Amino acid sequence: MPPFKLFFTGDYLDERGGVRSGDIGLDILAQSGYVQVGFFEDQRPQAGDSTYWRRLYSLEVTAEHVAGANGIVIFRPWVKASAFAHGAEELVVLARAGAGYDKIDTEACTANHVVVFNAPDTLTHSTASAALTLLLALAKKLPQQQELVRTGRWDRQSYYFGDDLPGKTLGIIGLGRTGSELARLAAPFHMQVLAYSPSADPLQAGLLGVKLVELEELLRASDFVSLHCRLEKRTRRMLGAEQLRLLKRTAYLINVARGELIDESALVRALGERWFAGAALDVFEEEPLPLTNPLLQLDNVILIVRNVLEVAQGRLPENVVNPEVLGHPQFHAKLARFASNQRPTSVAVPRGQE
Repeated sequence: MPPFKLFFTGDYLDERGGVRSGDIGLDILAQSGYVQVGFFEDQRPQAGDSTYWRRLYSLEVTAEHVAGANGIVIFRPWVKASAFAHGAEELVVLARAGAGYDKIDTEACTANHVVVFNAPDTLTHSTASAALTLLLALAKKLPQQQELVRTGRWDRQSYYFGDDLPGKTLGIIGLGRTGSELARLAAPFHMQVLAYSPSADPLQAGLLGVKLVELEELLRASDFVSLHCRLEKRTRRMLGAEQLRLLKRTAYLINVARGELIDESALVRALGERWFAGAALDVFEEEPLPLTNPLLQLDNVILIVRNVLEVAQGRLPENVVNPEVLGHPQFHAKLARFASNQRPTSVAVPRGQE
């Protein structure tokens, strides 16, 4: 059996070299007998390095990393064209630990006969539940109530009772996996749910109790707007000053998808001038968020392993994001090197026919 050299990016590790990201499937990989697991040690945090967390989101997979790997599992680092400066003779697959793959140059991967897949269901529920948590915090004005308790301003508590959700309108931008999950989670709160999602199936939307509308109508009608779309050319900064001005003065904006979906400078102005009530942000244009970012001054803001094993056995993975590579004979030649790792499939023989 040819060994399949699989590397995880170093941001999976802590300062001691241990895995800090929970169960990433190392036991399953060890049981295969043909996958050799390693980590890019130069990307892990080092004791006493106070700059690591500022550099974390700018880490890159390098040509040296690519040269020694058959497969790479990526958490945060970028994969740019420069990673293939020396080609990718050995590299077969890049696996993205999550749904988004905007930090991977898929065209460069295809040109170098490397298949890329993501794990779109990995964070579906946790992302949707995070959005709902932020929605509830905004509706009940929890940040303001906490501040009143901390400062002893009990005389102002009547200003921050918050709002009940039944009858309110939730607008979801992007009715994919996480957007649909949010619609399901929000159902018990008896809200009207709108969605802007050009590629959504009207039948599926109807089954979720969601009404599909245009973006302008959603922004004008919603009490809560939650972003759940993929970052690509057409969605980058899709919410600018023009769109933010359409929101109700009492509306709230929630973003747990990608920071660059919103024009952050327009958002700072909108919040500062109270065009709408507030925002809850889990993502930003620049991460980690610099302490100098003006948003911090505002008071109204708050299954990969199994797919890798398929490739290590010379099979195609699910959720391929650069299907063009499948037409390249060079890719299939690289993949075929690992076909001998496949184990025979056991066949159940009916009793009496042994």
